[in-house]
Amino acid sequence: MAKYALSSNFSTSLRRLSVTVVMASQVNEDTSWLQRLFPFWKHEIYITDPPGTNSSLISVKGLESMVYLTYIIDNYEVLPDVVIFTHGGRYRWHHDDPLYDNARVLSRLQIPYVQEQGYVNLRCVWTVGCPAEIHINRKGGDKDLANGGPLPGAVYAAAFHELFPGRDLPSRVGTSCCANFAAAKSAIVARPRQDYERYRRWLVDTDLDSSAGAKVLEYSWHIIFGKEAAFCPLARQCYCKVFGMCNIPLEGPGTSKAMYSLPKFATLPDGWPWVGWDNQWQNATSVGYIPGEELIDSLPTALW
Repeated sequence: MAKYALSSNFSTSLRRLSVTVVMASQVNEDTSWLQRLFPFWKHEIYITDPPGTNSSLISVKGLESMVYLTYIIDNYEVLPDVVIFTHGGRYRWHHDDPLYDNARVLSRLQIPYVQEQGYVNLRCVWTVGCPAEIHINRKGGDKDLANGGPLPGAVYAAAFHELFPGRDLPSRVGTSCCANFAAAKSAIVARPRQDYERYRRWLVDTDLDSSAGAKVLEYSWHIIFGKEAAFCPLARQCYCKVFGMCNIPLEGPGTSKAMYSLPKFATLPDGWPWVGWDNQWQNATSVGYIPGEELIDSLPTALW
């Protein structure tokens, strides 16, 4: 049975720095892998759709953004050295890994680098979000947004003025999607708690629906934590610095087919990664092979 082999640098960093994973999950998602594979981190798992309730703070507007803001507000005085903000579900289409495996993404994360930089995106690939997702002067409408398209510039601009009063409006905004990132305590507390409370009030009060409000924040977190509006580090630098993977082959400044390809569908097949797109068994060890890494902690019980 294959196990994760954590690097010595990763293991050493864990002894030095406190880390909490803040996860926005849903009631039907299996989050047991987090405790099983990362018992040395603290976990704060927020269920966004508790059954039988309609008044939970975490079940209102804003999707993962409400979770992240609530954690920061409630724990502002007792934050760990590093906070990892991520979605529930181990396998999702946007995770920067050949198998879309968030466990492998987290196992590579260079915690001291997060503390040094203040903020890092958990995606290095530019697919969706980079080099610029939002062009302020781009014409667009609600139809684009309703169909999952980028935020119209006017929509983001209006929100930006409320979120960042007095700050100059950028001409374009970009960062790799999809609201999975890590932030150091120093970057979080560089803003007063009142700022995060104001962001949360905006999220609740805005006329934008839950998804659109979350998308505004998705393309604002990097700004909140001190990065420029168009924050798209070169993939080579990102993989090396953020994940300790300095020999990844690349096809362009933000492209590595060895690490990420946009999947056929946003929803992965049941049984992934041992069940492929044709609903047939596949050798996940071969499909997701990266030299020097073990892939899967265990086979799904159903496939023994």
